[in-house]
Amino acid sequence: MMTSNIPFGPGKAYRTGISLIELFDMFPDEESAHEWFESIRWADGERQCPRCWGDRTREVPNRKPMPYWCTDCRQYFSVKTGASMERSKIPLRKWVIGIYLMTTSLKGVSSMKLHRDLKISQSAAWFMAQRIREEWRNYYPGKFEGPVEADETYIDGKPRNKGKSKRGRGTDKVPVVGIRDRATNTIDAMPVENVGKKVLHKFVQSRTYTDEWLGYRGVSPFHETVNHSAGEYVRDQVHVNGLESFWGLMKRGYHGVYHKMSKRHLHRYVREFAGRHNDREHDTIVQMTLIALRMVSRRLTYEELTAD
Repeated sequence: MMTSNIPFGPGKAYRTGISLIELFDMFPDEESAHEWFESIRWADGERQCPRCWGDRTREVPNRKPMPYWCTDCRQYFSVKTGASMERSKIPLRKWVIGIYLMTTSLKGVSSMKLHRDLKISQSAAWFMAQRIREEWRNYYPGKFEGPVEADETYIDGKPRNKGKSKRGRGTDKVPVVGIRDRATNTIDAMPVENVGKKVLHKFVQSRTYTDEWLGYRGVSPFHETVNHSAGEYVRDQVHVNGLESFWGLMKRGYHGVYHKMSKRHLHRYVREFAGRHNDREHDTIVQMTLIALRMVSRRLTYEELTAD
């Protein structure tokens, strides 16, 4: 599969990108997209039934959208069966383009843009975007060895008549806590109920750098802080600048692209930004492949997505 030698930009020249023109050359029709998804799902060339995992399958001519037949369980199936795209009427080529747009747009892609670019309904575009976001959910490696930066931010909602110095904690905004492993530049982040000790101490068990918030006190025997309220932001290796930069990008996406992230789905938006950050070292086609691979054997239904 052809990829471009055009670098992403300063500091990321070692990565191979894909232009829109190249994307359409790589996926000119539905068949090429179908072949790409199949090459990822059945990478060894051995097609398996996603229902019974049997390998006694055969192609059924002129049988769409279920082109394969399993002799063991006697059912038809396709590359979509048992995956995030199951029962989706959106063509696979449009799924490829949607994955590309969400992977390469650092500040995210609104459902209205997907609706216009893919010529699908806005509700279908929103459902597609949420399913793609879901594929970043199992990326996180758990506890980091460190050193790590730990910090929190606040998303959505509004401050309740507070001055500038008191905005953030103590408002109706949703707290989001994150940690960044400096050795790997990997970020784990998620919304939490509060930023008390019981919550924050679950995330970190290594050398940790934070601001002066009391919730971090005692989080690690190797814990150093910077005092933001006193205007201190860097002291040798003690800072949380990596996470501050990540929060800045996520908030630019919030204000400039999404405008609102509901509390019900905030965890998916946070996963999107963290997952895209963690995958950025890879070439574009690798990032897209990782998303497609995570779609296998996982399904998020519209009923689950909209349930209270």
